Amino acid sequence: MKHSQFFVALAIFTACASASAQNYPNKPIRIIVPLAAGGTGDVLGRLAADTLAAAFNQQVVVDNRPGANGIIGTDLVAKATPDGYTLASASTGNVVINPALFGSKLPFNAERDLVPITQIATGTSVVITHPSFGPKTIPELIALAKAKPGAINYASSGIGSAVHLGTALFETMAGIRMTHVVYKGSTPGRVAVLASEADLMFDGLLPTLPLIKAGKLKALGVTSIKRSSVMPDVPAISETLLGYSADTWYGLFAPRGTPQDVIVKVHAAMAKALASADTRAKLLAQGAEPIGNSPQEVAAFLRGDIERWKKVVKEAGIGEH
Repeated sequence: MKHSQFFVALAIFTACASASAQNYPNKPIRIIVPLAAGGTGDVLGRLAADTLAAAFNQQVVVDNRPGANGIIGTDLVAKATPDGYTLASASTGNVVINPALFGSKLPFNAERDLVPITQIATGTSVVITHPSFGPKTIPELIALAKAKPGAINYASSGIGSAVHLGTALFETMAGIRMTHVVYKGSTPGRVAVLASEADLMFDGLLPTLPLIKAGKLKALGVTSIKRSSVMPDVPAISETLLGYSADTWYGLFAPRGTPQDVIVKVHAAMAKALASADTRAKLLAQGAEPIGNSPQEVAAFLRGDIERWKKVVKEAGIGEH
């Protein structure tokens, strides 16, 4: 192709891309949630879908694609056509922990193949047990685990998941050893605790709060550095283990190469909703802290968070070092 033909083609392509972004969206949008239905990530993914559907007057479909520690769903978005019609409602585990855990073995590079739109919220986790489980506090749990190493089993949504590593960090800081039991998502793990099949789980506060309030689950402690405003009577783990913190954040991402105009439109809709008093009140009441930051702020945050979880993965003795 001659230079003149190349530049004409490039100009046409650029004009078409710009026009496409201006008309966005003119067809349904799909938000892939690489997590099981019913968990915090699913709840916040559906919040994003409802927000964009209302803002754009367009259908937004939530597509749950759990499995392989969230790699399957995240990879679908990383390899999707970058036109703004396939987005990911991903979490710490999908975008930060997986790279720290699997490194070059991942089929995608989160920093290279995904572009951040905004962090939706930070979700506090809570140590849940069946009401019949002996320990009623974090110190009692640690004491029992020290007295009977490996006797206590805990559920997680997968090896290297945020649930697993939050618990592993707890074990390391407390100097204890428990037995890890893997389930196909946080919801099956929660069901196992409800049935006394598993002794405990570090689970999201948002989906477990109704069960705690109903007395079906017992809460021993929260993973935030301070107590949660929705359960002020439940201590933070950091009150026993100074400096412990293992909250999970959830954000909206697009494939790299998505037009900047589209990113701006989606971000503006999400930021407006997350700044509204109604949305903030709903999230805070469920134990989630709304964020709504800029793509640039998310990118800067990610760099530091990746390094933090690389250290946790190394200390837990798992993953690619």
